[in-house]
Amino acid sequence: MNPRIAFVAAPLLTFAYGVIRILDGLDGSRGPGLAWTTGHLAFIAAMGLFVYIFSQMRRMAGGDALSTVIAVVATAGALALTTQFTIDVVAGLLSADNLSMSLLSREIRDTPGITFAAYDVGPYLFYVGQFALVVRLAVMRRIKGWTPLLVLCDLIMPNIDKDLIPLGAILLLVSFASISHRAPSTDSRSVPSTAKPTPTLV
Repeated sequence: MNPRIAFVAAPLLTFAYGVIRILDGLDGSRGPGLAWTTGHLAFIAAMGLFVYIFSQMRRMAGGDALSTVIAVVATAGALALTTQFTIDVVAGLLSADNLSMSLLSREIRDTPGITFAAYDVGPYLFYVGQFALVVRLAVMRRIKGWTPLLVLCDLIMPNIDKDLIPLGAILLLVSFASISHRAPSTDSRSVPSTAKPTPTLV
């Protein structure tokens, strides 16, 4: 995959989730149904792209130990959010109404370790890791200095009001579009080397 596509698609999918979420709640409740499932699947797809993006950011930072640790933390957070949203999708598909969906979700969450990993702690690793990676790239002057500010605004928006997710996604799109211009256009393993062979001194 071209990294630049991922940097643009992830915020767009997050934006789609935020908009669908708002539309789903216009009748006073959210889920189950097509909107609930579609919105959550869009977010899960975004998480998959974020994992790829984190690996690209790590490469942009030089792939050193610190950037590797941060990327692992961010990836763990993305997996936690994926688990959380997968639970929501499954509960929605197996339920006939909002009440039964909520009860089923609560039952799944009661499984030992699920609440801690997928709700209480895990998701915050995604936000902290993502911001840390962007800050590291900015400190290393690999990306624009204003980029971390937009990413931080995006991360704060849902904590103010989840209806602000689309606005945060737009800010993230602006910042990620800027980062994408600094990212390699293709995986380095697929790019043929153009370097001339070094002559052997006899």
